Amino acid sequence: MNDKTILVTGCSSGIGHCVARGLRARGWRVFASARRPADLERLNADGLEGLSLDLRDSASIQTAAAELLDKTGGRLDALFNNAGYGQPGAVEDISRAALREQFETNLFGTHELTNRFVPIMRRQGHGRILYTSSVLGLVAFPYRGAYVASKFALEGLADTLRLELAGTGIHVCLIEPGPILSRFRDNAHAAYGRHPPEETSPHREQYAAMESRLTKAGPAAPFTLPPEAVLKRVVHALESPRPRARYPVTLPTYLFAALRRALPARALDALLRRAGGEGRR
Repeated sequence: MNDKTILVTGCSSGIGHCVARGLRARGWRVFASARRPADLERLNADGLEGLSLDLRDSASIQTAAAELLDKTGGRLDALFNNAGYGQPGAVEDISRAALREQFETNLFGTHELTNRFVPIMRRQGHGRILYTSSVLGLVAFPYRGAYVASKFALEGLADTLRLELAGTGIHVCLIEPGPILSRFRDNAHAAYGRHPPEETSPHREQYAAMESRLTKAGPAAPFTLPPEAVLKRVVHALESPRPRARYPVTLPTYLFAALRRALPARALDALLRRAGGEGRR
């Protein structure tokens, strides 16, 4: 396995950092991307090969891809598109700028990076492309509209790519975590600060409750698992001769995927409002 190379994006913490280290321990040559120099230094100290990458910037994507391919002799066996964040806010309060920023990282940059490596994998005759989606790529929660939209779009793009690459030796898989211990809430709170709603918003009370949840210590939701649970699915998606199209991770992902198929829309909406908080503290 020590000749296998992979690029994992979003490795500064959480899922990306855990998966990068776990794959390195299994003998993979891991290129681990992050934006901040301090994070890259830490990744290099962990025995990974830190790669500076900002998915919002096409020049950064092209530079990172060229650097990686130069180091590997023009090959890449797997890509794990993990980088992303959540922009909180009611749909009616999300500005065009905030929505664009959400999609630049979660979809557009991820798409551009993937397309840079698909021709490489075609020439090799093999490859694995993994995406971190979410339970919110399957169902919607209130006050997560920008993130939900980006993950719904990502699921559609990945499904289409999987169909188009059939027979090429390139497998496309979606990892659907649900609640995982990470810095996701910290990053979401920072995004909320970059794009705060108007003080006259009709959702003022809900935002106060949302901020309380984002800054609360401890697990964000019941059934929260450590990032090692994601690593287990990623290993199967990368190393199984017959990887699955989707890898649910936590109980909420399994549950809501089933309920989406089983319940009428009105009943599902009521459940999703409660599960999403409805602005409660």
